[in-house]
Amino acid sequence: MSTIKKMRLGPLPTTQTVKITFACPASLKAELDRYAQQHAQTYGEAVDAVMLIPHMLEAFMAGDRGFKRPTR
Repeated sequence: MSTIKKMRLGPLPTTQTVKITFACPASLKAELDRYAQQHAQTYGEAVDAVMLIPHMLEAFMAGDRGFKRPTR
C-alpha cells in the first residue's frame, strides 16, 4: 500500500503574475529544484522552482505572526 504524503505547499492556483529577478546561493537553488521535483511527483503536474517561489513566499508571509496583512 502506497502512502502519499501531503506537502506544505499544495497544488498551485492559476494567478496573474509580474516578473521579478532575484539572486540566491547555488545551494538554495539546488534545494528549490529538489522541492519542485518532489512537488511534481506528489501532485502529478510538472513544475519548476520559478513557479514555486511566489507561492512559497506567500505562504511564508501568511504564517509570519510579526507581519500581518491589514484586514479589509
